[in-house]
Amino acid sequence: MENLKKYLHWYILGLLFVITLLIWYAALAEDRVGKLTVAFLNIGQGDAIFIESPTGTQMLIDGGPGPIVLRELGKVMPFYDRTIDALMVSNPDKDHMGGFLDVLDAFKVSSVIEPGTVGASAEYRTLEAKVADEHAKRIIAVRGEKIELGGGVYFEVLFPDRDDISGMTTNEGSIMGRLVYGNTSIMFTGDAPQNIESFLDSLDGKRLRSDVLKVGHHGSRTSTSPEFVGYVSPVYAVISDGKGNSYGHPHQETLDTLNQFGVEVLRTDLQGMVVMESDGETISVKK
Repeated sequence: MENLKKYLHWYILGLLFVITLLIWYAALAEDRVGKLTVAFLNIGQGDAIFIESPTGTQMLIDGGPGPIVLRELGKVMPFYDRTIDALMVSNPDKDHMGGFLDVLDAFKVSSVIEPGTVGASAEYRTLEAKVADEHAKRIIAVRGEKIELGGGVYFEVLFPDRDDISGMTTNEGSIMGRLVYGNTSIMFTGDAPQNIESFLDSLDGKRLRSDVLKVGHHGSRTSTSPEFVGYVSPVYAVISDGKGNSYGHPHQETLDTLNQFGVEVLRTDLQGMVVMESDGETISVKK
């Protein structure tokens, strides 16, 4: 009889836990109906951006320098979700892709989107081997490609504009593009320097207009030219950098340029993770 009581006790506790979990999941899903979520993760000196479309498709743009990305993903993904639909390597430098090695160990990944530049680091060679072992689909990004994420959300590749960019530096060959949902968009630039920004200015001009600019190269003076910011004309700019980093990012010149255009600047080194939501009409910052 005593054993039966213990069994019923644990059975009821387990059942209550499952019911609570289901209610929590339903409430979370209801809150996200029709919304695009973009989280600029606080991974220190580097980039990592988690994207979830209204249909639940997930993409991670860059993975930061190391395993800290897993901690940050745990804040935006339910603990039982062990799949990510796509990874995008904006460039093969360690501060953008080092954490992908840990992501591939922890999650099942369907596809990996890369630029055509060649990363000389041992970490990048290891990443390439892991992608092959996982049998993930490998996609080389090129201008004009639209990566559909479901619910009307897509990532439009603006650069590279050619198949072979192996002669470019990793920064010059960064994937640049716009994440679009309805009438809202976010511009991503990787570590692209000002000469590549100027190239896009000449190709696209006012078509670069976006609500949010993910500031290039962690706020370095090598990116974010006044002309480019003028064409993008963002309401918000997000800078992903580490507190007290040795590079002095973000540089004052970059902050001055953004201030000149009246852009509201959000920084992971000061504010931690920055989360934005779009309903297809407006983008808001979650407090």
